[in-house]
Amino acid sequence: MNSQNFFAVTDPSNGPFAPSGESGTPPRWDLSDLYASLDDPAIEQDFAALTSAARAFSEGWKGKLGQADGVALASAFAEYERIEEGLGRIGSFAQLGFAAHTTDPTWGRFTQGVQERITDISADLLFFSLELNRLDDEVLEKISTSPDMAKWQPFLRDLRVFRPYQLSDEVEQVLMDKSVTGRNAWNRLFDETMASLTITLDGETKPLGAAFNTLTSAEREKRAAAAEQISAVLADNSRLLTMITNTLAKDKAIGDKLRGYPRPSSSRNRGNMVEDEVVDALVSAVDEAYPRLSHRYYAMKAKWLGLEKLEHWDRNAPLPGVADTVIPWENGKEIVLNAYTGFDPELGGLVNRFLTHPWIDAEAAPGKSSGAFAHPTVPSVHPYILMNYHGRARDVMTLAHELGHGVHQILAGQKQGYLNSATPLTLAETASVFGEFC
Repeated sequence: MNSQNFFAVTDPSNGPFAPSGESGTPPRWDLSDLYASLDDPAIEQDFAALTSAARAFSEGWKGKLGQADGVALASAFAEYERIEEGLGRIGSFAQLGFAAHTTDPTWGRFTQGVQERITDISADLLFFSLELNRLDDEVLEKISTSPDMAKWQPFLRDLRVFRPYQLSDEVEQVLMDKSVTGRNAWNRLFDETMASLTITLDGETKPLGAAFNTLTSAEREKRAAAAEQISAVLADNSRLLTMITNTLAKDKAIGDKLRGYPRPSSSRNRGNMVEDEVVDALVSAVDEAYPRLSHRYYAMKAKWLGLEKLEHWDRNAPLPGVADTVIPWENGKEIVLNAYTGFDPELGGLVNRFLTHPWIDAEAAPGKSSGAFAHPTVPSVHPYILMNYHGRARDVMTLAHELGHGVHQILAGQKQGYLNSATPLTLAETASVFGEFC
């Protein structure tokens, strides 16, 4: 990514969202296509407009969906989508900024405030999905015969999957309100905790992610030292991390019990539009084959590495003869772009948009969220990709993976709109894994 393609976005703690001046340094993204900065007046203006629009929407439609014809209901859907996309734009800006600067208290306060305000506004929108699900099948089918409702059929189909598990309006409202200080708060605490953890390698203090990256080193001593550091820092924080995990598990168990889900995975399976039995079949197949395949693979790898027994820090070691070299960012980009373009030039053109615009945050910076993701934001803007590029082969694969998501999100958002562009993991991961194998 060329540095002159970046535009500064004010960050009160860490300066602008811009890449390092060094040529070839992995980039930081620029979020100004969403909002210019944390104090962009457009954020407050949009919040005010969306608050009024949501209130008017509730006053105009609450309790009346069953009496609407197809033309009227289609117009309600269009307004609902417009409001939700507006909230999604602000929420995306906050989430992305927090992911890039997780330990920055200014971004933490901003993101918390945005979550609270979005939840307040959403209180006026909650009735829409709840009321739609309460409509009898015959009534909804009659309304849906209108050609104007054709666009919204996929949304209604997916919404009705959750109909048996829907609670009263009052309980749904309480669960939504409590999420800000419940599940969301614990998730934020986990993210901030993990982003703040550091280790000491080669006499230097580094982010925890650097230790995980060292587990791919060809030097066994370095891998062992990194593993020791990881174990030590996680042990030091095990009390907090265990509490977060147990609290989130109990929070989910309470919700599942209230809704009547048959098992802990049921809500996720329905979100992925797949039956529990299908997942059971997959798990059974993996359980049956995994011991045989994994033991065979690790025995072979130990032999290749000249070891009698693999330790856990040897699992990601490169194989003998594989060059343990750093792949510069520019080279990694070229490898991925050529792979996509070689498969299909049009697909390569979409990938190139990410690589020539400031839509990727790839520098492995302190205080940044670990891992990688592609965020679709809203169809009126474009997706953003976060990763931590250390120059390993697996980082190039990660870039290809997330670009698969990004291309999919562009195509889905442009063609389907905000409400219909959401994709279950069972389909979304097809695009990303395809990218890795290009």
